Amino acid sequence: MLKITLLELFLRGVPEGFLFIFGTYAFSKRIINAKSFIMSSILYVILVYLIRSLPIHYGVHAILNIFVLIILTVNINKISLIKSIRSGVIIIMLQFLFEGINVLIIQYIFKVDINYVFTQPSAKILYGIPSIVIFACVVIGYYIILLKKKELELN
Repeated sequence: MLKITLLELFLRGVPEGFLFIFGTYAFSKRIINAKSFIMSSILYVILVYLIRSLPIHYGVHAILNIFVLIILTVNINKISLIKSIRSGVIIIMLQFLFEGINVLIIQYIFKVDINYVFTQPSAKILYGIPSIVIFACVVIGYYIILLKKKELELN
């Protein structure tokens, strides 16, 4: 079980949920529909919170989160299934990459005990900020590039 506190949900989960949906729009090369974006982001955050509360092994929740992301973006955001799958996989891979780099930096450069970080909600939030900021910069940067090149489509 990967239960998270309400503090973690609001300070980490909500921004990450909005970034994941935003990333789906970016990697699908779609213009954002504000109403669908907000609705699917909030639903995604709630569903991820519920999935993390399930008594399942680590890793299984990530697969379920990808399915939820794909289902929401297809049904609410009206992004095609193929683009949703591709975007979801890219987003999860980027998140794992940035989280992994962040953990290595925490453990080997800052010499902080990673077990302590994962058991303390406030430390987990604080030490998780760099990975989410880098992830946000990559996704927002990619979306801005697409905007400038006029590669975004309405549907």
